[in-house]
Amino acid sequence: MGECFSYHLLAPGDKVLCAVSGGADSMYLLCRLMEGAERGGYQVGVAHYHHGIRKASDQEEDFVRAWCETHHIPLHVGHGDVPQTAARQGRGMEEIAREMRYAFLYETARREGYTLLATGHHAGDNAETVLMHLIRGSGLKGLGGIPPRRGRLIRPMLEVTRQQVEEYLNRHHVPHVEDESNADPAYTRNRVRHEVLPLLERLNPQAVRHIAQAAARLREDEQLLDTLAQDVPGVAVEGEGLEVDIPALRTAPRPLAVRKLAGALTALGIHPSQVYLDGLFSLMEEGQSGSRLDLPGYVAEKSWNRLTIAPSGQKNTPHPATLEEGVIHWGPWRVECRKMVCPPDPGKGLWLALGDYVLRPRQVGDRMKLSKRPTKTLKKLMMEKKIPSPLRGCLPVVAQGERVAAVAWLGVDQDFLAQPGQAAQYITITKEKDNHA
Repeated sequence: MGECFSYHLLAPGDKVLCAVSGGADSMYLLCRLMEGAERGGYQVGVAHYHHGIRKASDQEEDFVRAWCETHHIPLHVGHGDVPQTAARQGRGMEEIAREMRYAFLYETARREGYTLLATGHHAGDNAETVLMHLIRGSGLKGLGGIPPRRGRLIRPMLEVTRQQVEEYLNRHHVPHVEDESNADPAYTRNRVRHEVLPLLERLNPQAVRHIAQAAARLREDEQLLDTLAQDVPGVAVEGEGLEVDIPALRTAPRPLAVRKLAGALTALGIHPSQVYLDGLFSLMEEGQSGSRLDLPGYVAEKSWNRLTIAPSGQKNTPHPATLEEGVIHWGPWRVECRKMVCPPDPGKGLWLALGDYVLRPRQVGDRMKLSKRPTKTLKKLMMEKKIPSPLRGCLPVVAQGERVAAVAWLGVDQDFLAQPGQAAQYITITKEKDNHA
C-alpha cells in the first residue's frame, strides 16, 4: 500500500485545526498538512490538549509549543485533569480523556473559525477499531471502521501505515515524543495493537492493509444499503408518530427493513439501538394484537397488521435544538437561557458554566453525576426522583457533545456547574403550568 495521504478531504479556503499530541502520528499529520497547504490553498493551525495524566505531559506541551513557534504555526493549548474527572465520575480515564479532548477541539474550532478538524488516525488504528468492533458483535456500520470524514472531522491518514509514518519522520528528520501509555496493557486497544495485530501480521504481512480495504468496502456497502432503505415501503409519519404497515415492511429484505425503521426512529429523536430494533421486530413478527413496547417518550403498539409508534405523553418529543440566549419553545416545554453572574447561593434554576449546549431528549446510556452523589444513568435518577414514566423520554436534556450537562427536574452535572461570582448560563425550564426547573 503506497503512502497515500488524503489531500482530497481538504479544499481551497479551508482552515484546518490539526490535533497534535507530539507523538509520531500527529507530527506526521502536521507535516503532511503543511506540505500541501500552499498548493492546496488552505490554512493550518495546531491544537494540543494537556490531559494531566502523566508527568511527561508538561514536556510534551513544551515540545509542541517550540515546534509551532519555530515553524510559525498558530497554536491553541487546552488543559484538563483527566484522572480527577474520571475518579469523580467513576469512569475509565481513556473514555474521559477522549471526551475532554474532543470537546476542547470542537470548542477551539468554533471559537477560532476553523472549518475542519484533523486527527492522526492511520491504517493500524483503523484495523484495531474494526477488530474491537468485531469481538463486540458489531453490525456493518461498526465493521466499516473509522470514517475518513464525519462532519467537520477529517482523518487524512487512514491509508497510511505506522511503518510509513516512521519512515517519513526518519527521512525528513522530524522529531517526536513517545507516549508510554500506548504500551499499557490495561487498555483494550493496546492489547489489540501489541498482541492481536502482530499475530495477524505473522499470518499475513498485509493484514493491516487488507483489514483497511475490507473496512472501506463495508462502508460502501453500508452507504448503499442506507440509500436503498429510503425506498422501502410501509413506514409513514402519522401525526406525531409513525404508522407501520407490517406486511408491506416485511416485503423488503430484513437489512433494508431494519435501516428504514432505524431512520424513522432517528427522525423522532429516538436512538435506534439494537435493543429497540430487535424489540420492535419481535413485536411485529411474534406479538399478539394489543401487545406494546415502551420506547423513550413513545409507546409502540401492535394492532393486527399495523404497528403504531405514538408519543406516550400528550405531545411529541421535539428534535434537538441549539441552546441560545432567549426563550425557546421546545415541544411542551418553555426553555429560557440568560447569561448572568452566578450568585453565591444559586437557588432554583440550572446554573451552567459558559459553553455551547444543545437541548435534546434523553438517549440510551445517558448518565450524569449530581453534586455529592455517584454517577448514575438518567433512567435511574428519574426513577429515584419519581418522575412519571411518560415524561422520562421527553424531559429536556442539556448536552455538550456526547455528555449530559443538565436535566430538567434533576439538576446540573458536577463538571458543568457554574462557580459563584463567574459568568454563567442561567436556564429555567417549565412545562405548561408547572413551575419546576
